Amino acid sequence: MDTDVVNDSRLSSSYWALRVTYVLVPVLAGIDKFFNLLTNWSHYLSPAFAKIIPFSPSVFMRLVGIVEIIAGLIVLSRLTRVGAYIVMAWLICIAINLASMGMFDVAVRDLAMAVGAFALARLQEARAGVPASVRRQEQVAAHA
Repeated sequence: MDTDVVNDSRLSSSYWALRVTYVLVPVLAGIDKFFNLLTNWSHYLSPAFAKIIPFSPSVFMRLVGIVEIIAGLIVLSRLTRVGAYIVMAWLICIAINLASMGMFDVAVRDLAMAVGAFALARLQEARAGVPASVRRQEQVAAHA
């Protein structure tokens, strides 16, 4: 990609807005899994799933919080691209869980956030100078 395009301030400001968002939101939501100040997170766990886990919903949500904090910190690190893809996958899983409970409005919001995480990963690829052909080769190799 042309370095003038990669260094375009509009792309840079979009990148940083997404990066800050996908560090802060997972870390803060993860921390709140221990305090339930924003909401009672256990209410967002599918009852069907709650029946099959070997511990209480509150303990499970604390584990979720740890995963979210780690994902946010990976986005903050030099592994921004990997972290963004982790956050994207995590948000898709959350949306599936929410949809299974009929909470479609919140599921759609989380899917929209997953698209933002995907955009962050792709912007990081462009900033790192990863050629599109290399990404395609990685994808083909991963599916082989």
